[in-house]
Amino acid sequence: MNPSSSSKLTVLLKPFLLSLFLSMFFFAQSPFLRLKTALQTTKTAPSNGATLRIRRGYTSYNAYIERQLNKTLNPKLRKIWTTRDWDRKIKVFAHFFQSLKKRNLVFNGSKALSIGARVGQEVAAMKMVGVSDAVGIDLVPYPPLVMKGDFHAQPFQNQAFDFEFSNVFDHALYPWKFVGEIERTLKPGGVCVLHVAVTRRADKYSANDLYSVQPLLELFKESELLEVRKVDAFGLDTEVVFRKKKMIKN
Repeated sequence: MNPSSSSKLTVLLKPFLLSLFLSMFFFAQSPFLRLKTALQTTKTAPSNGATLRIRRGYTSYNAYIERQLNKTLNPKLRKIWTTRDWDRKIKVFAHFFQSLKKRNLVFNGSKALSIGARVGQEVAAMKMVGVSDAVGIDLVPYPPLVMKGDFHAQPFQNQAFDFEFSNVFDHALYPWKFVGEIERTLKPGGVCVLHVAVTRRADKYSANDLYSVQPLLELFKESELLEVRKVDAFGLDTEVVFRKKKMIKN
């Protein structure tokens, strides 16, 4: 190639290379990419084979709590939860709890807890189907259905409940503490039901991503797995049922 041809090729390539550079630069600055990088999440299981992944980005436990409160205290969301969503969610939760009653997993006489209950639709639904001794906990109380409590350190004595339900496992920064507190406060023979997202990704306020039920089997050290089934539960797709063992072997 002679110098003249080389010069012409350089002139032709300059606009293309400049365009390519600018495209890569603006893509790197896009809000989508920044958000994706900040959350450190993927839509498929991590390549290292992990099936429970804690999201990065929390500099302290207080920072985690503050982020959770950003959702829980959002006035628009709270208005939706207590108005247009109220009856609809109670109806759906009542269907789930009625099904659990038919399968002898919860009873009218059960002392029941809803973990991460927000404004208490789950609690209201339990009462609707006859489980009258029911209460919820959340970072922000909503009396009389929901009292203040952190699910990493439940404000209850050991072996306080016959039944515990939660659909906020994905919000646990320390899943082992979340599960440990359930097993601490469940009576021997008590039942825990979790609604989790396995095939779908959880929301932007989630603190972990679950890619199979296997990590739950490992976390519930004092319980036996009873059921795993598919559900359609407000973005969550899997129902997992555990029963706390009556005799714990040393």
